[in-house]
Amino acid sequence: MADRNAPAIPVIALTGYLGAGKTTLLNHVLRAPGARIGVIINDFGELNVDAGLVTGQVDEPVSIAGGCICHLPDEGGLDEALEKLADPKLSLDAIIIEASGVAEPADVSRVIRFSGVERVRHGGVVDVIDAAEHFDTVDTESAPPQRYGVASLVVVNKLDRIAEDAREEALARVEARVRELNPHAHVVGAMAGRVDPRLLYDISDGGESGQMSFRELLLDEPADAPGEHHAHVHAASVTVVGDGAVDPGPLIDLLEQPPQGVYRIKGTVAIGKRHYLVNVVGTSVHVVTAPASSGASHLVAIGTHLDTSEVRGRLEEALRPAGEKVAAAGMRRLQRLRRYSI
Repeated sequence: MADRNAPAIPVIALTGYLGAGKTTLLNHVLRAPGARIGVIINDFGELNVDAGLVTGQVDEPVSIAGGCICHLPDEGGLDEALEKLADPKLSLDAIIIEASGVAEPADVSRVIRFSGVERVRHGGVVDVIDAAEHFDTVDTESAPPQRYGVASLVVVNKLDRIAEDAREEALARVEARVRELNPHAHVVGAMAGRVDPRLLYDISDGGESGQMSFRELLLDEPADAPGEHHAHVHAASVTVVGDGAVDPGPLIDLLEQPPQGVYRIKGTVAIGKRHYLVNVVGTSVHVVTAPASSGASHLVAIGTHLDTSEVRGRLEEALRPAGEKVAAAGMRRLQRLRRYSI
């Protein structure tokens, strides 16, 4: 039986057309120490994920045969793979599904969201775009492609294939098209898939020992070739600790409308006599009851190009101690979010 007190594992969909750089991005984020990541591969081609990286994380990747993930039968397939990786004994921090290049992000997202596996939650849709080829191969019609509408994080990859003085314009062009369907998507530019793993999942600041693991010794990020430099998308974070139980109203205002540049929010909050775990990825809000021993209320906001003063102010407002009586309207909003947190 699943441990109902254990936090749900985020399941992240990694999508993008063939050649956009999904596997390159996956191999990059898997190199980050401090997290245990499960990987599910669904593609027609060979498995190009670095076997050493996956072995160092979770034992081995789970491969799904049979084509596009959105066409998997209900009995088995994705749920079977998720069930295996959601085993508490693995102690995973996240599961990443690298979807087939022909998979529609909306279909992949739907399959994850309505999975029958306990102890998992939707962790966002990361759509990888080839900056040099995108408008010749994917976004070719007058109307923007529907894939923009479901993405929580759009990574405009391979910017190094565009002249340096034209990269800002190329990124802005993609973002403008995404905004036509999705005003809330987080859009970042990248080279060689180098995005900060903290945008995808939690990474501990360090283990119990200062000794470098065998995996880290073997799997250092390869150096760029002479004369070559690949920019890394760095995430920033803001942490605020509260004192006492909070009013759910301002908290939910924050979760439903995060500050500019914030992609993820996580934390534990006390409301009345209970504690709740909260997680936000893009526009997805997940709220569940936490153990009573969860400690002080705290929130962490993670994103790019943050106005840290504004973000800190919003977090502090959300954690401001409530009065003696919690507003009924705020509790109704909280219960609504809990009902939809699957």
